[in-house]
Amino acid sequence: MHKRTGPRKSIAYRQAGTVAAVAAALALGPVYVENAFAFKIFGIRLWGKDDTADQVSDPVRYTVDLKADNLDRDLKEALSGSSMLISDKDKPVSGDLGVVVKARDDRDRLVATLYEKARYGAVVTITINGTSLDALPPTPTFDRSKPVAVTISVDPGPLFKLGNISLLGDAAGLDASRYGLVRGGDASSLTILKAADKIVADFKNEGHPLARLNKRDVVADHATNTVDVSMRIDSGPVAPFGNVAVTGQKSVDPDFIKRYARINEGKPYSPDELKKASDRLRKLGVFSSVTIREADKLAPDGSIPTTIEVSEGKQRYFGVGAQYSTIDGFGLQGYWGHRNLTGRADSLRIEGSVSRLGETTDIGQLDYTAGITYVRPATFYPSATFTTGLKMQSLHPDAYDANTVTASAGLAYELNDRDTVSAGGEVSYESDTTDAFGKHNYLTVAIPLEYVRDTRDNKLDPTEGYRASVLAKPSYETMGGTVFSSFEGSITGYQGVGANNNVVFAGKLAVGSLLGANSIEDIPATRRFYAGGGGSVRGYGYQEISPYNSNGDALGGRSYATASFEARVKITDTIGVVPFVDMGSVTDSTFPDFSDLRIGAGVGLRYATPFGPIRLDVAVPLNKYNNGTAYGIYAGIGQAF
Repeated sequence: MHKRTGPRKSIAYRQAGTVAAVAAALALGPVYVENAFAFKIFGIRLWGKDDTADQVSDPVRYTVDLKADNLDRDLKEALSGSSMLISDKDKPVSGDLGVVVKARDDRDRLVATLYEKARYGAVVTITINGTSLDALPPTPTFDRSKPVAVTISVDPGPLFKLGNISLLGDAAGLDASRYGLVRGGDASSLTILKAADKIVADFKNEGHPLARLNKRDVVADHATNTVDVSMRIDSGPVAPFGNVAVTGQKSVDPDFIKRYARINEGKPYSPDELKKASDRLRKLGVFSSVTIREADKLAPDGSIPTTIEVSEGKQRYFGVGAQYSTIDGFGLQGYWGHRNLTGRADSLRIEGSVSRLGETTDIGQLDYTAGITYVRPATFYPSATFTTGLKMQSLHPDAYDANTVTASAGLAYELNDRDTVSAGGEVSYESDTTDAFGKHNYLTVAIPLEYVRDTRDNKLDPTEGYRASVLAKPSYETMGGTVFSSFEGSITGYQGVGANNNVVFAGKLAVGSLLGANSIEDIPATRRFYAGGGGSVRGYGYQEISPYNSNGDALGGRSYATASFEARVKITDTIGVVPFVDMGSVTDSTFPDFSDLRIGAGVGLRYATPFGPIRLDVAVPLNKYNNGTAYGIYAGIGQAF
């Protein structure tokens, strides 16, 4: 039995999964510290100056001046943003000819930008050391005693509007205004390009796989400052999906690939179905690339053949990680996995961990976890996934000591792209569980039932959408003859604001209730509710929020409610600041009564990487327990929720 013996100095890194991922990356990836100012991992520069970018042969430096007196602010910003001469002004080019090549490319790029702004009469002049770009010799030589002077002059000319608009072919009957083409309206090149792409996409979405733009004429009339547009778009016939071929596979069964992709022959053609199939195959984790191509003509039976091109990635993987906490000491993790065990993208993962090294000298008080998980997609149905596993744990948080063995199996079924339901069975044995009520053994049989709806645009760093889940777990503890059920629900929502989602507001609400059982003592300690830590209320210790008895022993609760709110503010493209507030209540009543509401607040840093944001949060409890945690530090990959 554990009692609270003194104030905690910090609580850190209790979420082993996320921190282990960071630690594994540090352990396995090549790490470089360059002049103590730059840091690289997996070849990705996380911060600092990368001097290798300046290593070019025969380096020549230049200065660049954009003459912008006659340009409005928006146009000047657009031209500056598209100019590689300006964006790369601190980087040398290779040789004198390199300056000329860069300038010529820039002129084309600037003209394209002006067309995007409907400036079809614009003139871009670039001089190098006072000589016009077109007047330079084929192999110029510049004075290198000082940087080569490059000057960009832009005469934007008048703003053009749309004139005559002609839609031809199968598009002749369409309303051009639906696609942004209106006489006297915006004549930017992007508007014209997007209109053609949208018409073709609409035809394809109506089941015309061979729809295409066959002709597009754009004529600028400089006398009237108008642009006449003529497009011929042919839809081609309506056709269903036909034969599906698979190429590039080596060890994955091609019949499985076709089945899991769910591009069913005879089903109406749909670009959206092709995108879903491609995304579905990528998520298996066994392919490094997936491309689905349509044939350029119909088969004799009038269907459209498709080809799934895949490239298999490494199928075996392993990793190790480490973590440290001033409370829990050191922790070590390791795992090994296979992504394609029998040729059907079925995966096997074996993992283990030990923690609290150094926090206790008693080997029996260390936390141990070992587990094996097998996942088989397309079981019984293409949209059904079977998962089974065995997990063994020896856990020693403040609230209890428990040795558990849990065997589970379940089937998840995708109702559609957003909704998933799952059901299964679980048997868990807890031996020699010691808590505030003494020592007990528990053998519990449960039937987990879950529904999830997920509309998030990105799993690791969402900017819009939500994820909602409802979990019911009817259970029977056989040794005490106790029937009880847990019910939990949660919803997380995200909304970005600003042109580039520079601020994302995020919120999470979770509630849970335990029904049945005459006494909380009859419910296994690991099934009772607690809160606190990086996964719920930051600023408090792991499982610190709980009902307590008169001796200060945590009992666990029958109900809980937690809420979190964050404002994820981008400072730069890679660095963000996140102020947040978390709150939670765990009570011994059947439903949350908020009689003991605990609130934590803090601020975090985020660093964007290709594998998700690296997170570091610092939080303090606003109404801490006596002798309780004074602050918390949390790290991981991905957002907090």
